[in-house]
Amino acid sequence: MHDHAGQRVRKVVILGGGTAGWMAAALIARVLGGRVAVELLESEEIGIVGVGEATIPPIRTLNAVLGIDEAEFLRETRATIKLAIRFENWREEGSAYYHTFGTAGRNTAFAAFHHFWTRARKLGLPGSYWDFDLNYLCAQAGKFAPTEGNDPIWDMPYAFHFDAALYGRFLRRYAEQRGVIRTEGMVADVQRMAGVGNVSALVLRDGRVVHGDLFIDCSGSRGVLIQQHLGTGYEDWSHWLPCDRAVAVPSERFAQTLPFTRAIAHGAGWQWRIPLQHRNGNGLVYSSRHLSDDAAAALLMANLESPALGEPRLITFRTGRALRQWNRNVVAVGLASGFLEPLESTSIHLIQSAIVRLLHLFPHQGITDELVAEYNRQSRIEMELIRDFIILHYHVNNRHDTAMWRDLRNMAVPERLARKIALFRANGTLVQDQYDIFMEPSWAQVLIGQGVLPVDHHPLAAETPAQDFAAQLADLARIKARPLASLPSHDAYLEKVVGLNSPTLTPDRPVPAGRG
Repeated sequence: MHDHAGQRVRKVVILGGGTAGWMAAALIARVLGGRVAVELLESEEIGIVGVGEATIPPIRTLNAVLGIDEAEFLRETRATIKLAIRFENWREEGSAYYHTFGTAGRNTAFAAFHHFWTRARKLGLPGSYWDFDLNYLCAQAGKFAPTEGNDPIWDMPYAFHFDAALYGRFLRRYAEQRGVIRTEGMVADVQRMAGVGNVSALVLRDGRVVHGDLFIDCSGSRGVLIQQHLGTGYEDWSHWLPCDRAVAVPSERFAQTLPFTRAIAHGAGWQWRIPLQHRNGNGLVYSSRHLSDDAAAALLMANLESPALGEPRLITFRTGRALRQWNRNVVAVGLASGFLEPLESTSIHLIQSAIVRLLHLFPHQGITDELVAEYNRQSRIEMELIRDFIILHYHVNNRHDTAMWRDLRNMAVPERLARKIALFRANGTLVQDQYDIFMEPSWAQVLIGQGVLPVDHHPLAAETPAQDFAAQLADLARIKARPLASLPSHDAYLEKVVGLNSPTLTPDRPVPAGRG
C-alpha cells in the first residue's frame, strides 16, 4: 500500500446509484467540490432496493450540511415526520412500548431521569416512564410541529419517513447540479495495478474505461468491488440475528398519517409499517429457518391495514459486515459494507456516517495505512454497537409462543451487551460508548420497554422526601405536556408545509418504483 503514498486523490468513482451512491456523491461534491472530481456509474438495468424508509434524527444534520430546504425535501420525497418507533408484541404478545427520539423528564448532571422514575416505581407512584416524554405524548396524540429554541425540556428531536427511490432522485439532482458526472453502464471488468492490487479503472460492457484514484462501492449486497474483486471477506452475525429475508409491499395511505413507525413482532420475525404522504410502506422481516417465503408473504398480506398496491417482493440478506469497510483504495458504503435489519432505521444512517467518516479521514497526498486502519476501526465499533442494540430487542423477551423467541432468549449475547444489561438491571447505570449512535435515553427506553427494570437507582434520586417527590414528578409531567395543547396535528403541519392535499399528492396510484 505504501507504494501508493504520494498519489493524490483527484478523482472519486462511485459504483452504484440508489440512496448510498447519490448520498455519497452529494456529500463529497458539497464538501470537497473544488478539490476532487466525482463520477457515479449506475445502470438502469439494476433496480434498487428502495422501499419506504424510516430514518433517525442525524439525517436533519445531513440535510443542513447539504443546505437542503426542509419543506422542499418533505415535498419531493413524499415524507412524513417520525417521532418514535412503536414496538408491539416484543416483550410479550399484546405488549407495546415506544422508542422515541426524545428524552424523558429532565436530566441532572449526575443522574439521568430514569433513576428518578425507578424511585417512583419503587414507591408505587402511578404512571409510566413515557408520561414524561414529549415525543411520546405527541406520537400518541398524532401531533407535530418543530419545538426547537425553547427550553430544552421541550426539545422534540425528529426524523422522517420517505420514499427511498424519490430520495435517491432528489440527491441525484442535487449532485449533478454540483458537477457530479453520471455515467450509464454496466461494469464488465475491473483493472488493477500490477504489484499493488489497487483498483485503477472500471471497464464497461461497451468498452469505455472509467479511471479513478478512490473507488466507493455502492453496488449493494453484491459488493462488486469490495467482495467480488478484492475478496475482502464477510463476518456473519446471523447466529445472533437469525432474520435473513424480508417481503415488502406498498399499500394505500391512511386518512390520518401517524408520526411514528410501527414494528410489530410476529412468531418468526417482525413487520414494519411506515406512513408516507402517498402510501404506506409495509414489510415483514423474518427467519427463513422458521418461516417459508410463501407463508411470510401470506402473513404480511393478511396483516395490512389498507389495500395493497402491488405484489409482495422478496429481499434476501445476510446479517453481518465486510471484514474491512475500506480495503486498498475501495470504500464500501451501504449494503456493500454489511447489513443490519431495519429494526432501528439505521440503514440510511450507516450510509451517512460512512461518508462523513470518509470526509473526516479523506486522504490528501495519498491513501495511508494509518487512515485506512482508523476508518475500519471506527466503522467496526459503530456497526457492532448498533448490532448489540438490535440484539437487545430480541434477546430480552418474555415470549414463549415460538422456537425463534425461545432460542433468542436463551442464546449467549456479545459480552459488551451482556455487561450493559447486567449493569442497568443492577442500578440503572448506562455508560455511553464512543461511536454509539444510540444515546442513553434510547438504551433506557428499550431496556425498560423490554422489561429490564433496575433494582436500585442513583442516590441523587432519593434526595427529596417521598411526599414532595410525588408532587415534583406530577409537576414535571405537567410541564412536559405543556406544548401539546398548542401543537397542530401531524397532517395539519404537513398540509401547511407541503400542501398535503395538492393534486400532485393525491393517493390515487403509487409512484413507480423508479431506478433512483
